[in-house]
Amino acid sequence: MELMKDPQRLNPAECSGVCAYAEQRGGALVSVTLELLNKGRQLADKLGQPLHAVLLGYDLGALAEELRFYGVDVVDVVDDAALGSFQDAAYGAALCAVVGAVKSAILLAGATNVGRSFLPNVAVRLGVGLTAGCTALEIDDATHNLVATRPAFGGTVFADVVCANHRPQIATVRRRMFDPAPRRAAPSGTIVAHVLPYEDAANKTRFLESVNELAGAIDLTEADVIVSGGRGIGGPEGFVMLRELANAMGAALGASRAAVDAGWIAYSHQVGQTGKSVKPRVYVACGISGAIQHLVGMRASDIIVAINRDPEAPIFRVATYGLVGDVKQIVPALAKRFAKGS
Repeated sequence: MELMKDPQRLNPAECSGVCAYAEQRGGALVSVTLELLNKGRQLADKLGQPLHAVLLGYDLGALAEELRFYGVDVVDVVDDAALGSFQDAAYGAALCAVVGAVKSAILLAGATNVGRSFLPNVAVRLGVGLTAGCTALEIDDATHNLVATRPAFGGTVFADVVCANHRPQIATVRRRMFDPAPRRAAPSGTIVAHVLPYEDAANKTRFLESVNELAGAIDLTEADVIVSGGRGIGGPEGFVMLRELANAMGAALGASRAAVDAGWIAYSHQVGQTGKSVKPRVYVACGISGAIQHLVGMRASDIIVAINRDPEAPIFRVATYGLVGDVKQIVPALAKRFAKGS
């Protein structure tokens, strides 16, 4: 299908279906994609409408086939050399054009660095709103509008946002908010190849290289175990201690905003409202008081272990297990035990 260069604003009466942007990196689906496909399937089923997965990039044949195993009705693919490396303009133009071609009522994407970067571009091109960093999505029974829930006012309240008058309704979703779609035994749906008709989509910028800031480190958003530190660890040297525990546990290293703002550790480690949302099996909070902004990003963890000298710290209200005491004594002792395999 050939895409229009400048899609017109969509008529809501003509729109239906749910589109989930299938983010991929290096030829592999990003985990939030499967989470979006699971929730997207639920929303589409409630509306009685199709679920589309939109895949953008270059040399995507195998990945397009793989997406058919996750319960989608259509896999919309734009496979073009201009999309070989992520750039806002090219990806924004391609996604906007696909959504316009299929006349989607709802567009979902992950609130990843990529999603946060180019989905606003799509919203502007289509002349619609965007609800960013959502933690829940539902369909209103009466109006069939998407109700997107997101933290507001620094995470102290949650707001339900409805974009009632324009389509598509766009939402970016934090990772680990939904369970991933299971891989089915047999594929379903069809693959529709779209042709990107314009060659200058990526010409305003030039991709140079991709650099991993923390080569060899465990990705916070993918980690099963996270050891996190806050102001209570006392300073940057406290993260040396936490890293020993994290290494012994095979865990990723996280931090509260207070620790990041103090310059003790890089922002890439920040968990919370203004950092990353995580959902590990085990989250060890060391010297973290438990401000709501931090809890928003980690309270979905299966098991929360809190270590804090203040027995009244709010973190203990959400903790599965609590240790009241000095982190500088408890953490090294735990590191030694885990290093011994105890």
